[in-house]
Amino acid sequence: MNVTAENSAAEKPFYDFVKRCFDIVSSFCALIVFALPMFVISCLIKKDSKGPAIFKQERLGLNGRPFTLYKFRSMRIDAENDGPCWAEEDDPRVTKLGRKLRDRRLDELPQLWNILKGDMSVVGPRPEREYFYREFEKEIPDFRSRLKIMPGLTGWAQVNGGYSLSPAQKLEKDKAYMRNRCILLDIAIIFRTVEIILTGKDAY
Repeated sequence: MNVTAENSAAEKPFYDFVKRCFDIVSSFCALIVFALPMFVISCLIKKDSKGPAIFKQERLGLNGRPFTLYKFRSMRIDAENDGPCWAEEDDPRVTKLGRKLRDRRLDELPQLWNILKGDMSVVGPRPEREYFYREFEKEIPDFRSRLKIMPGLTGWAQVNGGYSLSPAQKLEKDKAYMRNRCILLDIAIIFRTVEIILTGKDAY
């Protein structure tokens, strides 16, 4: 699929307004509903391995604006002692509990706060670090085109490959979403994400 950044990120003001309203309401309600499970997960992480339960990292958001992303820590605290490394399927740096959290996407729950703040949306391309944008652009010149829309908690790439996708494959799926994004597609992605959370099927 060959999609230009301009075409794939065409302005959709009504859709963006409805989507932001949904993001605010859904993230606020989800934070209330998942408050206790998130507390339990935090305790389990602290018991499972050394380090903080919440992992914080700078990512790039809409139009390249940096923001602090929150996740439940799923890797060892020394995971990047040798420098930034792209997360992969069966990543050896992932803890035993971290793998279970990733299988169900539960490590992403703290990003509900990012959504409520307006850093992210429920659906969109996954946010990445500036380091990886610079690295990937050496081989994929338009990788930064995915910054034309707000990043998401889940997305078309995440429900169609996730960690098993190469950066180029991920970009193609992100560009396909950017071109076709609409309320019905977002709903389909959310339902697919819920299926993955409940069953763990095709989690990677």
